[in-house]
Amino acid sequence: MFKLKRRIHDTTNGAPTYIAPSATIVGTIAGRGVYVCCGTIEGDCEIDGVLTLAYGGRWKGTMKATNIVVGGIVEGDVVARQRIEIARTGRVTGNLLGKSIAVAEGAIIEGAINVTSGEAPVKFRERRLT
Repeated sequence: MFKLKRRIHDTTNGAPTYIAPSATIVGTIAGRGVYVCCGTIEGDCEIDGVLTLAYGGRWKGTMKATNIVVGGIVEGDVVARQRIEIARTGRVTGNLLGKSIAVAEGAIIEGAINVTSGEAPVKFRERRLT
């Protein structure tokens, strides 16, 4: 039976690369797979997979990945080849660019939202924590 999955996290598999809350990384991050950042990043990334900036995480630079979930604070552009989700705890000072963009009620975006599929951004009410 086919089941529709709303959230990016519902479709990921495999062990993630985890960046701990106490970690600070300065530089470029590149790789493939699932990345979960709870710490501080100062730099850009190019991820072939899912990148999650968890609540409490901070990112200063450009985020580029196949799918991106933002629950923390971003100072820079967020660019996804597919989908972007901004959770209610997400704060972005920069532009969003992706085929599909979902912004939870309560999220803050200070920049342009560009949906490349031609569809309007989706707004939703968060029913669970990121």
